Amino acid sequence: MDRINVPPAGPMDLPLSLLEMGCSGRFELITHPVPDQPLAPQSTLPHGLPPTSLSLETEVEKQFLRDAAWLPIHDTDFAFQKFLKVTQREVNVNSLIHCSPSALHSGVSVVRDPTTGMLLDFTEVLLENTSLSAKNSLSFQRQPGPPAESLRGSNTNYPFLPGGMDELTLEQIKKTSELEEEIDFENDLLKVPPGLKAGMDFTDKEAKIAKAEVNLMSLLSTLDITDLQPEAEEKEESKGSEEAPKLPRTNSLEDLGVKDVVSSSAPSEKGNDDKSKPKENPEENKKWAIPVNISAPCDDFYKRIPNPAFKWPFELDVFQKQAVLLLEAHDSVFVAAHTSAGKTVVAEYAIALSQKHMTRTIYTSPIKALSNQKFRDFKQTFGDVGLLTGDVQISPESSCLIMTTEILRSMLYNGSEVIRDLEWVIFDEVHYINDAERGVVWEEVLIMLPDHVSIILLSATVPNALEFSEWIGRIKKKHIYVISTMKRPVPLEHYLYTGNSTKTQKEMFLLVDPTGNFLTKGYYAAIDAKKERTSKHAQSFGAKGTSHNTSASQDRSVWLTLLHFLSQRQQTPVVAFTFSRTRCDDNARSLDSMDMTTSIEKAEIHSFFQKSVSRLRGADRQLPQILLMRDLLKRGVAVHHSGILPILKEVIEMLFSRGLVKVLFATETFAMGVNMPARTVVFDSIRKHDGTGFRNLLPGEYIQMAGRAGRRGLDATGTVIILCKAGVHEMGDLHVMMLGKPTTLQSQFRLTYTMILNLLRVEALRVTDMMRRSFSENHRDTQTSEIRISQLKKTLSSLPPLDNEGQLSDMLPYYHTVTELRTTNEALQRAILESVNGLKALSVGRVVVVNNKQHLNALGVILQVSNDSVNRTFTALVICEKGEEEGKGNNNSFPHLYNTALFIPEGPCSHTVQKLKLQDISAITVKTLKVIPDRIIDNYSKRQQPRFRLDPPGQAISTTTQELLRLAEANPSGMAALDPVNDLQLKSMDVVEDTMRLRVLRDSLKEFNCIHSPTFAEQVCVCVCVRWEGIRRPTRSGPQGHQRWKSRRADLCAGPLLSARTREEEVPDNEASSSSSLLRFGRTVTRKLSPLDVGA
Repeated sequence: MDRINVPPAGPMDLPLSLLEMGCSGRFELITHPVPDQPLAPQSTLPHGLPPTSLSLETEVEKQFLRDAAWLPIHDTDFAFQKFLKVTQREVNVNSLIHCSPSALHSGVSVVRDPTTGMLLDFTEVLLENTSLSAKNSLSFQRQPGPPAESLRGSNTNYPFLPGGMDELTLEQIKKTSELEEEIDFENDLLKVPPGLKAGMDFTDKEAKIAKAEVNLMSLLSTLDITDLQPEAEEKEESKGSEEAPKLPRTNSLEDLGVKDVVSSSAPSEKGNDDKSKPKENPEENKKWAIPVNISAPCDDFYKRIPNPAFKWPFELDVFQKQAVLLLEAHDSVFVAAHTSAGKTVVAEYAIALSQKHMTRTIYTSPIKALSNQKFRDFKQTFGDVGLLTGDVQISPESSCLIMTTEILRSMLYNGSEVIRDLEWVIFDEVHYINDAERGVVWEEVLIMLPDHVSIILLSATVPNALEFSEWIGRIKKKHIYVISTMKRPVPLEHYLYTGNSTKTQKEMFLLVDPTGNFLTKGYYAAIDAKKERTSKHAQSFGAKGTSHNTSASQDRSVWLTLLHFLSQRQQTPVVAFTFSRTRCDDNARSLDSMDMTTSIEKAEIHSFFQKSVSRLRGADRQLPQILLMRDLLKRGVAVHHSGILPILKEVIEMLFSRGLVKVLFATETFAMGVNMPARTVVFDSIRKHDGTGFRNLLPGEYIQMAGRAGRRGLDATGTVIILCKAGVHEMGDLHVMMLGKPTTLQSQFRLTYTMILNLLRVEALRVTDMMRRSFSENHRDTQTSEIRISQLKKTLSSLPPLDNEGQLSDMLPYYHTVTELRTTNEALQRAILESVNGLKALSVGRVVVVNNKQHLNALGVILQVSNDSVNRTFTALVICEKGEEEGKGNNNSFPHLYNTALFIPEGPCSHTVQKLKLQDISAITVKTLKVIPDRIIDNYSKRQQPRFRLDPPGQAISTTTQELLRLAEANPSGMAALDPVNDLQLKSMDVVEDTMRLRVLRDSLKEFNCIHSPTFAEQVCVCVCVRWEGIRRPTRSGPQGHQRWKSRRADLCAGPLLSARTREEEVPDNEASSSSSLLRFGRTVTRKLSPLDVGA
């Protein structure tokens, strides 16, 4: 269609608009009166055919080839030439010299009138440390980071300086760098890279010798000028003598600080005899851990704190008042008390104090369940509380943050800005540091905390609280006040329960009364009650190691019987600790016939449960676990372990705190600090799997869980019940578990990849600094070892000289032979006890030779073998001296002499029944005795009671003791042991070689003359001590010194039958082990050797 040219519209023309309808060519005229505006064509669609997509090649060429930002960084020459063919790059020289503006070095300060405060003038002040940032400094003077990194920090940030480490100033660093020795770039450089066999030769072999230039200086050097400027030479010599010693290079601020002090003090000490002696550092002998006396009442508490930061509706205990007074003084405290004693009061006051001071507090816990519960409790009390865990982040800007210890470690390494405002860090359940996997986290956090942060440690009762606090105080250089109380607010009663039916539901026997007395009467009553229901074939005379497993029907009948009995006595709620998630679920499902809630409680449970679950989606509300838990909760039963959904665990915890859950089947984690006490605690078993094998509960674990019994202010006593489903547990195990000492705090420090990578980012912090400050290295910093070594050196100097003449000429060869004999025998015995045939030989009735702290080569007979394959023990009857049955005897034999003479009592022969470990058995003899183990164990256990202690031993014990004594007297020099090759059929190469070597060594002992000398015992003692002192490695062992030490050690170790393996084992290669060996052998310096120690 031809284009029509329309003349411009005149004043009398009607304004029209041309509209194209689609792409078919149809037009419409529309009147569009717009004054003073030209007509514009309009259309409903673009003109012509529909548009097509752009060419893909064009887009790729435009984006990747014609864009300068996409220039590759590899093969730049080839790529650049190719790139120039496509586009021309603009040159911008100014971009090379562009830099960010530097920080201002000065600021404006206000000058005010000191009396009226009126503004008088402005003055300019210089600002320090303006270039410091989180990327280059550990100082608190550095600039804050961006707001996005204020909470968690950044993995590129430096951490803040840990407390106890002194940060060096710029002047100290500059002074230290001037004193550092210069690197010799010609002689000190490595030519062979580490790990490679060959390297580079940088010497210029083809270099020609240049001709010597003749100048004035070379001519003067040939002359002998002696008297020129003597005064100048003297000045130069005096100046050279006054130069400070050069320091080695180091990357640690801590090391630089120490060496800077040494270098600065060296010039002043030179030439002064009185000041040349090293001064004692007062901090070395300073006691950082201070125990607090809580026995005296704190009467002036309210006078000293008239306006406390927080008030409780009850009167505080003495230890709580002492802790609050220390918090007011901003001191660090370690509170060790029993479960439910009120340790949370200390944490609450610290939180209230930080809110009063407008600072922040971090509360750390080992598990999420404790974090969630503390968040709910503190939220209701203080309001301004946040929660940080691995999957939840609530109100991170709050003044009190509750988090797991791993989160705090990450914040410290990443330089979080929260650390600036931090006043308190509360570590709850500090005894969790004993955990093999996560215990290292507590040590890292304690080491990395800055100096301005005060520490509050809350823990169950531990025996080494002072030692642990001493370590913290030493590394932080601040006092730690230790508050420890053994008082339990609600005393506990421990029972054994043997009932399994309606007739026997009242069979509950008191084992430990509220005052802590172990009642053997209740134990034997439980045994008698259990025997009445066993058949004659299965009867026994005492506690036996029966199977610990029971069937599901047996468990169901026991639980139904027990819970009916406790309901009748109104001893609910009950927490049943079961060390298996599967058994928790099975036990809860087996109580389908039990209903322990009223109709009002059912309605409350239903409404709360539905309201809580309503936040889930429709499909999630029908999950099998939710439906099952809803039915269980209505009947007052619940399950709590790590396999339960998080929302269900919160619901169960809240219902339990309200008293609506009557029976809660839980695992051990429920006892870890969760403040939910019950009236009764029931133990399904006292054995648990710790990841490697089954074992009995430790005293600390048992006390932690049993402490949940007894509600303060509601119950006079708490009830702890141990179920005896398969049989009554052994008395010794129960006594150790209930009344034994809690586990000591032990270091679990180990190097992890996270720790190493975080420390390598910072030049001022080294991995060795972290290792040196760990709890495991605490004993090395004490002065006890050094004092002990100095005492041993004095003892060595007072000993008579070693006599190597006459009969004693072969003293050293004899000593080496005996040493190898003893080492070979120990290795062979270890191989026997670890073999299957060796363990089979250790059956009931086998006669063995016992060596431990109490017995020396004493004969014993095996009575019982434990079922634990990991920690196998053997119950044995062992002969001993009269009056030493309780373990008061001491094995005073010299440790480095081979002795096979059997123990024969000098007076009346007595006996003891002990549990032996594999290392306590030094030989398995060929003899066996016919014994009645049940009667022996039962009679011995009975005579351990105070009222039966004077009774004579039974016939079975007397016969066995007399038989063992007869064997010892018939074989005074030792009994024949089972041959490992012929009798036990051990055919390995090591066992065969050790057996042959043992025979040769035994025969060679008869050829020595020194054993006939009257001064043999004294000379052996001198030989051992002098030898170990003489071969200690020198502290400064260069190549020549190390070679001299090696040759000296080879001369001293030269024995005719001493193998290379024994030489390497008996002489340690480091100074620390030499010192410890000197300590170990020095303990026997003053011991009197008996004739049996000769070894012939």
